[in-house]
Amino acid sequence: MDKLYPNASAALEGLLFDGMMICAGGFGLSGIPERLIDAIQAAGVKDLTIASNNAGIDNEGLGKLLRSRQVKKMISSYVGENKEFERQYLSGELEVEFCPQGTLAERCRAGGAGIPGFYTKTGVGTKVAEGKEVKVFDGEEYILERGLRADLSIIKGWKADAAGNLIFRKTARNFNQPMATASHMCVAEVEEVVPVGSLDPDQIHLPGIYVKRLVLGAPYDKKIEFRTVRPREAA
Repeated sequence: MDKLYPNASAALEGLLFDGMMICAGGFGLSGIPERLIDAIQAAGVKDLTIASNNAGIDNEGLGKLLRSRQVKKMISSYVGENKEFERQYLSGELEVEFCPQGTLAERCRAGGAGIPGFYTKTGVGTKVAEGKEVKVFDGEEYILERGLRADLSIIKGWKADAAGNLIFRKTARNFNQPMATASHMCVAEVEEVVPVGSLDPDQIHLPGIYVKRLVLGAPYDKKIEFRTVRPREAA
């Protein structure tokens, strides 16, 4: 089966619809599926529920979909750098389900493993626990969290072969791996595509069985949220 598509729009053809749920990889601006996000924006689908660690920054990454008002609900753990996210949430325009970072990763991993729910201590005694089942194990309270299953997963990888076997690069691995398995349809964009057999099997992070469609997104411009530099030394 040919998994490689000529561009992001072609890779998403027939998959997008209003009201769908999308799991999106990335952390800040690291490892975000830029080309696929742009294609979703261009498609104009709306009322989206997106599970992602955060929503990029203003007008970058998922911030573009917030700016175009295509997102109805975010399931996120960190939202502090996106002012439009903040504005929409505080004004009641955007529904937000706050989820602790590790819990969000595990909810996606669990969904991909066919596990409908799990118990965790994270969030016990806080607003995160409100409305959730509490169970006692060994004298300690745990709350029930549901696994996540989406209609579509969009992820960013470093290198893949034509069969979809994929390698992530350093911190860009972040949420991409659990998000990839949390739906029946994973579309990946990568920086490089190599022939089948070129990758060391022991180095593959995501087996091709999980990747249904693939697009070459290069070249990319490296975007940095916070540029930190040393002060210049006096002449």
